[in-house]
Amino acid sequence: MDTTQPLPLLGGLSAQQFMRRHWHKRPLLVRQAIPGLRPPVARAALLRMAASDAVESRLVQHADGKWLLRHGPFARRALPSLQTREWTLLVQGVDLHDPAAHALLQQFRFVPDARLDDLMISYATDGGGVGPHFDSYDVFLLQVHGRRRWRIGRQKDLSLVEGLPLKILANFEPEEEHVLEPGDLLYLPPRWAHDGVAEGECMTCSIGFRSPDRAGLAHEVLVRLADAVAQEEDPALYRDPAQPATATPGAVPEGLQAFARQAVERALAAPHALERALGEALTEPKPNVWFEPGAKAGMMEAIVLDPRTRMMYDARHVFINGESYRAAGRDAALMRRLADARALAPHELARASDEALELLSEWCDAGWAHPRQAH
Repeated sequence: MDTTQPLPLLGGLSAQQFMRRHWHKRPLLVRQAIPGLRPPVARAALLRMAASDAVESRLVQHADGKWLLRHGPFARRALPSLQTREWTLLVQGVDLHDPAAHALLQQFRFVPDARLDDLMISYATDGGGVGPHFDSYDVFLLQVHGRRRWRIGRQKDLSLVEGLPLKILANFEPEEEHVLEPGDLLYLPPRWAHDGVAEGECMTCSIGFRSPDRAGLAHEVLVRLADAVAQEEDPALYRDPAQPATATPGAVPEGLQAFARQAVERALAAPHALERALGEALTEPKPNVWFEPGAKAGMMEAIVLDPRTRMMYDARHVFINGESYRAAGRDAALMRRLADARALAPHELARASDEALELLSEWCDAGWAHPRQAH
């Protein structure tokens, strides 16, 4: 993607201009960001998706002043009728299961894949919504069917209504109001409060982003560093030949504290260990994602990544679905191209070494990628 070219998706701004002026800073409303847009998934298909164990879904109902929340999967008979007002079905990760949704999400890859999360679809009957709330991450709200009225504001009072299954703001103070129709797009930075209410039947795509918290990210990285240390062939054991007899057996020996500190420092000091652990953590598939083994790749004409595959790279590694590989030279450039474009054309694949082709074949066998056979 040329990040300097104006994009209709961003109202004529280039990706660079958008990131500089709006990302994390202020909202952006774009009328007809995608003219003629139709839902990537039809209503019937979305309801079937919500019945699957492999798909995360939630049902939100608002009736008689009460909010109700249930988690899927949902059999069709478990959902309210389409004539019932004020209910919303939220289906997460639709891009992992539908090619059109996956293609739609690709339009937002001017943000690093390490931050891009998924495409959620919210289907609502008249009056449906999830109440005024705020998110801790950026979000693009793309209207794909019907109309939804959004009220938004920079909320200072973030206190929530107590005793509800949803995080609904107690004192929502909107500053702006916009009605979105199919093709319209609304971007909101983190912590901008918003309340969307369906005007008749409607469907909205939410493109959300990952915002890892410091503690959670540290945990993921340290677990992987610990796993790497556990695989050492000759782990050093703590020795204390000079340990004297003690009258305070409950006290932790200073020597053991120093040994533990050195063990952690050694794990962090291993060349590029932190970068490797981070890349593996960022590409780890979600718990509800699994891959079907693919057919033997044979002679590949071209290759495309599976929509569920997460692939990234740094200066020395290629990361895919929680695994890491050292990469250098021409093969490294090829793998980086695959991560960026999520596909390799025949002329690109023709430059791959035998080792790279063997690795790509293994990924195809695992279902992480799919070959296009030569005729």
